[in-house]
Amino acid sequence: MVEIVGVGFVKTGKTYYFDPVGKSYELGDMVIVETARGMELGHILIANREIDESELVAELKPVERKATDADLKKYHENLAKREDALKVCAEKIEKHGLEMKLIDVEFMIDGSKIVFYFSADGRVDFRELAKDLAGHFKNRIELRQIGVRDEARILGGIGICGRPLCCSKWLSDFHPVSIKMAKQQNLSLNPSKISGTCGRLMCCLNFEDKTYKELRKGMPKDNERVETPDGLAKVVNVDYFNGKVNTRAIEKDPETGEEVFSQEIHSFRKEEIKRIGKNAGKDRTEDLPLEVMFDSEVDDEEIRELEELMREF
Repeated sequence: MVEIVGVGFVKTGKTYYFDPVGKSYELGDMVIVETARGMELGHILIANREIDESELVAELKPVERKATDADLKKYHENLAKREDALKVCAEKIEKHGLEMKLIDVEFMIDGSKIVFYFSADGRVDFRELAKDLAGHFKNRIELRQIGVRDEARILGGIGICGRPLCCSKWLSDFHPVSIKMAKQQNLSLNPSKISGTCGRLMCCLNFEDKTYKELRKGMPKDNERVETPDGLAKVVNVDYFNGKVNTRAIEKDPETGEEVFSQEIHSFRKEEIKRIGKNAGKDRTEDLPLEVMFDSEVDDEEIRELEELMREF
């Protein structure tokens, strides 16, 4: 077992483990820690506790100290300089004619360097820009290119659900999201309706997927034939959350003898129907295509077309 504290930072919702070095920290304490970017101000999200060493993904770094009044004053001074720094950087990006979108700037708490975050469609040669900025700010400059998801996390915004973006509020890590998840949730496969503000598939498709998988177990497909208490019927649609299957009875035309479907819709619970034919006993998830990730090859023509749309969107 090893003792840790969990530390969070303003620009990420993820919790990182640090070594408290025998000191006690309480939830909400402001601390100074060393990260890959340098010395940063963080806050305690997990008070002192012991975990198994197998839970560690990297060697623990120590918590340097609790933040002092001087550290907090410096932090607020850095925030006050943020707008001016962004303005200067934007002017110099235009001066050098670089195809890049400036996102944010961060001053290290110990004044060791300034980090500018930007996004771009491809690689950008920013060496001259870095030299120009270093001459202006008289400090070490780091230019860090980020992806569209991280851009959305930093800038924030409102999702189509009307709530703040998950990535900017509580989502700690980005996980792969696939078209299959949208299909399993009976969502429109129109890219504009299942994509977030970042232009990628919405993260909520991922963390809602497990629930839908459970709800779909044992449920028939749309248009599947099933046995109901009223006889043979065709599935019109499935209400997963209420556990009901909406059907239309299959009847015989008295004149032609051909099968016809009743216009009246009847609802039955999953336990009241019996699946027949080749789909009997098969979970709905089994007949869906294999999970599709971006840039992967698949045999399903529909999925390939959707992926192309997503790349253009």
